[in-house]
Amino acid sequence: CKGMGTDETAIIEILSNRSSDQRQQVKQKYKTMYGKDLEEVLKGELSGNFEKTALALLDRPCEYDARELRKAMKGAGTDESVLIEILCTRVNKQIVDIKDAYKRLFERDLESDVKSDTSGSLRKILVSVLQVRRDRLLKGKDIEDAIKSETSGDLEKAFLTLVRCARDCQGYFATRLYEAMKGAGTEEETLIRILVTRAEIDLQTIKEKFQKMYNKSLAEAIKSDTSGDFRKLLVALLH
Repeated sequence: CKGMGTDETAIIEILSNRSSDQRQQVKQKYKTMYGKDLEEVLKGELSGNFEKTALALLDRPCEYDARELRKAMKGAGTDESVLIEILCTRVNKQIVDIKDAYKRLFERDLESDVKSDTSGSLRKILVSVLQVRRDRLLKGKDIEDAIKSETSGDLEKAFLTLVRCARDCQGYFATRLYEAMKGAGTEEETLIRILVTRAEIDLQTIKEKFQKMYNKSLAEAIKSDTSGDFRKLLVALLH
């Protein structure tokens, strides 16, 4: 970032070829060498979805999830789909880490915020997940049919997410990625969230599922629906 301009290629190379732990080390070394926070420097040099992805990659996974949850609940409305996507797909250890990060970053209790921003049966499901009691929610062979006939809207979405993740988590995320790119517009924040959070967990399997389910590679789909340095960074994460 130093000098006449920003070397986006170098930023893409560094961020996409390192693990989350290694990126934390890069941040610490940058701070030691230059006395500045790397995130703040990048905020001043980058913009748009490229900036959002770069900053997401510099976060610890639990902190990134915590920030996304806070963003989904802050302000006038609540983005229930983001709450469902994050809380209903993370394993119990991740949920504990996210709750700790939320408390540390915002000095607020995640469970209390979810209770105040949701209602009814959806609130009960999300609170059960936050209390790592999800196993008590799901029983029966034809549960998807039962869910579809007995529920609707966000409640149905939450139940189906829990069930589909329990059965085939990678297939669930492949579907979410496809739906994010289907139709007239692209849900860039969904692409960022899934690729960043699954990169070190199961992204390779998600890529295989995507190919099998939609008969095209995830890289091809992303290339056709994004552009510029944002596209380059997302594709680099798929390696």
